[in-house]
Amino acid sequence: MNILVVDDEQDMQLLFEQRFRKEIREKQMRFAFANSGEEALAYMREHHHEAVLILSDINMPGMSGLDLLQHIKQKYDSPPPVVMMVTAYGDEENYNQAMTLGANDFLTKPLDFALLKDKLNLQLHD
Repeated sequence: MNILVVDDEQDMQLLFEQRFRKEIREKQMRFAFANSGEEALAYMREHHHEAVLILSDINMPGMSGLDLLQHIKQKYDSPPPVVMMVTAYGDEENYNQAMTLGANDFLTKPLDFALLKDKLNLQLHD
């Protein structure tokens, strides 16, 4: 499964590579990283439909994760990638807006990596 992680926090790539070391080594999951919504869209243009799952932070400078979600769900309709939103602010407004825009899931920071692995494994076997 190819996963695109979109987050402006620089340490997220290292964190994912550590937490998913076994899955990466066994080639169950492959991660790509973008530091902004704009970078994520550029990646998706260059690697058309390689990312089957997108894990995006909501609060980023420039294009927010919600703007990115809206763009992805409008533009990529065959098939739309699964998009999970991540935020440090698990408030009802962000949750409702994300779900209205078509998010497949909503997670809060700090990430519970055991829960995330379970959710990714469910997607993997869908």
